[in-house]
Amino acid sequence: MGVSRLDVLYRRLLLTKLFIQGWGKPDDLRRIFEFRKIIGNREKCKNLVPKDYPVFIDKVEEEKECKILNGHFISPLEHFVPGILPAESVKARFQLILPKEWKNKHKPVCIHLAGTGDHFFWRRRTLMARPMIKETCMASLLLENPYYGYRKPKDQLRSSLKNVSDLFVMGGALVLESAALLQWLEREGYWPLGMTGISMGGHVRDTDTGSAESCHAHMP
Repeated sequence: MGVSRLDVLYRRLLLTKLFIQGWGKPDDLRRIFEFRKIIGNREKCKNLVPKDYPVFIDKVEEEKECKILNGHFISPLEHFVPGILPAESVKARFQLILPKEWKNKHKPVCIHLAGTGDHFFWRRRTLMARPMIKETCMASLLLENPYYGYRKPKDQLRSSLKNVSDLFVMGGALVLESAALLQWLEREGYWPLGMTGISMGGHVRDTDTGSAESCHAHMP
């Protein structure tokens, strides 16, 4: 797999360093690698997150061309590997951007996973979600990465993960969180469902769509 040009550009502009504290705690590495064997098995992984996993809507914003639902839920990873996530990352946050009116009986939604250094929701909402509503009447769900935005540990500088183990924890959390959101969207009557991502988000997308039954398509 070739190196993403976005990753190369981002690393050139980045002034801070990654993994300044090394690999991380040996016990954390052991626990996340043991759990990786489970989520790496498609048959086991697809049943890890209950179909009725609780997801909450905190705020609804009405705009001229769309409606934005702000929500949260507890990362399922916290139940399987307690304490592995930083306290700030345990609560997963997302935005669901919906068209004012649907074109037909179907209500398609695409989950957009964040790329390297993509904090909060503004970039994906502006560059991807709004144009998709305007051009195709497709809704978008934006999931915030652990260690980013509101989920960033207080002692972490920008996007610079302190430990190598943080990267594995982020990936494991996103796989389970995406599965929870896909199932919630299906319960709410949205269909068909897809996933996309750029850079790091694209890698997680490829990992996750292999284990999420509710996902009907993944897009580059």
